[in-house]
Amino acid sequence: MNGRLGFRRAVLVSACSLAVLSALPAAAPVRAQEAASAVQDVALQDVVLTIGGTRFTAPRMTASGTRLSKDDLIAIFRADGKEPWATRLARLDAGSLAIPELRVEQTTGGMRQAVVYRDVVARGVHGGRIAELTSAGAAVTVAGTVEGKAANGDGSYGKIRAEDVDLAAMARLSSEPGDGKGPFQRLYAAFSLETMAFTDEHGTRVSLARLSGRDFSGRQVPATWTGALDAFKALDFDGEDAAARAKAAGNAADLIEAVSIGSLEATGLRVQDTQGDKPVDLAIGRFAYAATGTDAGLSLDDISFSGTGTRSTIAKLSLSGTSLAPTIATLRRLAKPTEASTEADMRRLTPVIGTVTLSGLSLDVPADGARAGRERPAGATKPALPTPSTDPLATPASGTLHVGLRDATMTFGPPKDGVPTASRLSLSGLTMPSSAVAGLPGLGSLGLYGYRDLDLNVVADSAWNEGAKELALREVSVSGKDMGTLHINATLGGIGPEIFDPDAASSGLAMLSATAKTVDLKLENGGLYERFIEAQSKSLSLKPDELRKEYVTACLIGIPVILGNSPAAKTIGAAMGKFAAKPGTLSISARAKSDGGLGVADFSTAGSPGAVLDKLEVNAKAE
Repeated sequence: MNGRLGFRRAVLVSACSLAVLSALPAAAPVRAQEAASAVQDVALQDVVLTIGGTRFTAPRMTASGTRLSKDDLIAIFRADGKEPWATRLARLDAGSLAIPELRVEQTTGGMRQAVVYRDVVARGVHGGRIAELTSAGAAVTVAGTVEGKAANGDGSYGKIRAEDVDLAAMARLSSEPGDGKGPFQRLYAAFSLETMAFTDEHGTRVSLARLSGRDFSGRQVPATWTGALDAFKALDFDGEDAAARAKAAGNAADLIEAVSIGSLEATGLRVQDTQGDKPVDLAIGRFAYAATGTDAGLSLDDISFSGTGTRSTIAKLSLSGTSLAPTIATLRRLAKPTEASTEADMRRLTPVIGTVTLSGLSLDVPADGARAGRERPAGATKPALPTPSTDPLATPASGTLHVGLRDATMTFGPPKDGVPTASRLSLSGLTMPSSAVAGLPGLGSLGLYGYRDLDLNVVADSAWNEGAKELALREVSVSGKDMGTLHINATLGGIGPEIFDPDAASSGLAMLSATAKTVDLKLENGGLYERFIEAQSKSLSLKPDELRKEYVTACLIGIPVILGNSPAAKTIGAAMGKFAAKPGTLSISARAKSDGGLGVADFSTAGSPGAVLDKLEVNAKAE
């Protein structure tokens, strides 16, 4: 309170003194000198800062509208200053800072990167924060080696703009250690970069039209950001130095947890490799990331790729519900020097993937790729194929194989040792010529049944119940246009945590203890059966009705005989016979009479199919 009163009195005395002095003729020059010394322009030459592993060099810098003297500014930017950079930069205050040329250099391992910014202007600099930071553009040079190979290149940036930049916070994160648990410090509120292009010595060119982001924050870590970044780049789980490996893993975990990004967006991203005999061109119309809100997650729009004769486009690809928690937990465990990394750890580093959605896929591959599964007779120089006019599996006349996909969704549950414990795959509108499946069992003859093009929907949904040690195949289905639909549901027992063991031998042995508890099969005819009868009748020189009757007889008599003539066998045969006579829907369900289900031993020791059926409750019907 006394301090405030003293301040008020000092102000009042000063005001009174100015009032008195203003009446004197000599007062005007004195006030002018005071005003000039209060707010002035100061120019500095050869300013050099080294913060963490980054060196900043400015041949000339002009501070306008500052109350700091030249000595004050020199003290702030002094390379051998005793105070931390964050403390010194917090004293920086000016209406603007103008730097015609700013050079920023970083050296990591064998790589050196230099960026020279042009016409840098910082406006509204107070307390080490910049209200607006702009640059007319920059030139980038990279030189050095990566894993013993030269990695040189150069590029350029267009206009750059950033808002609410906290220089003191940046210096604090780069050079001052922390416990990794402190509050996040916002480094900038927003930034944008207009155009970027970079070309390496191998001819690979990376470019983008615009990059922008918001709310980039971080917090201090024990090794500082500079140290953690260096450790992250040098992370080697196969290295022999256990202590160095543990330290790198801990720093990597610290760094992942110390970064927070509100949003990012890039447009016009393109990667081109034009040299060599296999040119590649990848383009992404828009890349976006948001940490929260309705658009949380990662999305890519208008993706196109071409290379080695293959062309593909994707309208949209998105990823949501991801989590790096398993990755961080594994890194924390590996940060203990007593823990040796194993192949299992590589799997446990897998994050929670969440949900992947895709729409509008178009893929064109060379025609020879579609014939890769065809065998050639010994000494043949060309594939043994009929002519295109008579071969229903002939390659399209365009010389390419086209595959399309309207929509796809893949959802993955929390992982167990790096393997998702639940997953759902849904493909809608999967289109391709029948020649694409010519070598697959059960599908290779579709072309003979008149299907030149396939239009399929596929669903595979499974979940593991750890408590019950069960794996439920909740839905496995395949449906095709003008074909029909096959549904399969099943429950497998005896599926414990061992099934996810990263060791293939251990997980394989655990799989042998699995049992079949329930199986439900449902077949809905949508036209495939009729085409099958028509094709087979022509091949056997029979009328379709005659062949149909033979199949009905085979189902009613042959199937029960094969399955042991038990009541369950006769039920299955009767249902299949009815379906063969008038195909609609065929349903067959089987449940193990034993609560534990049927294991490998039950099937291997059964003397006949009928012995297996005796251990099941079977229901079958046709509609």
